[in-house]
Amino acid sequence: MAHLANPDRSYRLLQQRLDRNVTGAPDSPAFAQILKLLFSPEDAEIARQMPTAFVSVSRLARTLELEPAALDAQLTRMAERGLVLDVERRGKRYVTLSPVVIGFFEYTFMRQGSDLPLGELARLFDEYFFQNDRFVRSVFTGETQIGRSLAREEALVSGDHVEILDWERASHLIESASAHAVSTCACRHHHSHLGTACDRPQRTCLTLNHGAELLARNGIAERIDAREAMQILEMSKKAGLAQTGDNVQRNVSYICNCCGCCCGMMTAIRRFDIKNAIVSSNWISEIDLARCNGCGLCATACPTAAIEIVVGPAEEGRKKPPRWAVRDAELCLGCGVCYGACHRGAMHLRPREQRVFTPETTFDRMVAMAIERGKLADLILDNTEGWGYHALGRIVQVIEATPPWKAARAIQPLRSVFLSAVVAGVKASAGPAGEIVG
Repeated sequence: MAHLANPDRSYRLLQQRLDRNVTGAPDSPAFAQILKLLFSPEDAEIARQMPTAFVSVSRLARTLELEPAALDAQLTRMAERGLVLDVERRGKRYVTLSPVVIGFFEYTFMRQGSDLPLGELARLFDEYFFQNDRFVRSVFTGETQIGRSLAREEALVSGDHVEILDWERASHLIESASAHAVSTCACRHHHSHLGTACDRPQRTCLTLNHGAELLARNGIAERIDAREAMQILEMSKKAGLAQTGDNVQRNVSYICNCCGCCCGMMTAIRRFDIKNAIVSSNWISEIDLARCNGCGLCATACPTAAIEIVVGPAEEGRKKPPRWAVRDAELCLGCGVCYGACHRGAMHLRPREQRVFTPETTFDRMVAMAIERGKLADLILDNTEGWGYHALGRIVQVIEATPPWKAARAIQPLRSVFLSAVVAGVKASAGPAGEIVG
């Protein structure tokens, strides 16, 4: 095959293709090595030509000028390694290239017993993610993020005015899901190969709905029922883990149970001061100073170091100066881990003054992220062949709901007469967007 004559070109183009994703993948020597360990030259040549949206195998075969059965078999092998994602719809198979996160990093470390050189990959991923801030800023720049914090329902302050919506409750997300699966926590497994993992449990990564079906089918996750998923959730809470969910309202695909020491998103907050790497819940911790004795358990448990213990001046008649906890509102995720750590009933969650934005669907989230990161042109141009008017209409709806200055910046690269006409036509005639599967 011709592409085997220059495999380095395929890997270089694959990196550039991954960097066009809304979360980005900046070039680096470590990342080049990661791609060569995960993708064969044949894999890289196929992957670098795949769009960011799902495309049918038959259409992709025509684009690549490959025999459909051979391509289908190759894609199956790639799906089993988490390099592509695949779904079945009405008897047809659709595939898309996995991003770096949430994508083939997680799928590489979400299972045990892999024949990959996990120790070397762990070192390379750690270097790529955290040696400098280029990767984390490509992922977390902007307001709309991949994950959102889920508040512990038991930590909410009681009262008739308190309302938590179904899509904000981890218990409802599990109970209402059409499918459930569990896998190894990719972050703690990754750190175990570096010798830096904490002692929290690792069989804690929950996938739901279509995400569970997809990962279980490819052997990346283990199918379980709702009852066992709830048991894992409760066990994770007792272990002091924070719940981070898919940042959408509908068809939530995962709930991670995160620790502050190993989680990549938490590390971005703590090490690089990217305070919104995880979107907060609609709740914030509140400290009852009449109950707080400054013991420090909440500060130790907080996964984002949002709580510190303040020591006051010595007071006459007291053996020790007073101590109390202080919460940083910018860093608080509203997860409720501090509530579980406090033995004096001094911590609870109250509603934030302003609700945070949560995209309705994965597609809406992807468009919002593309707008914020200046990648809307890449998103549209990369998928014009596979998207119809419903998808373009949905993009226009998201743009119309975006602040004017941000929308203008996003649309600026789309100045070609063709695309301007497409967007204008969709806006005028598409009407309500149909159901979009992101």
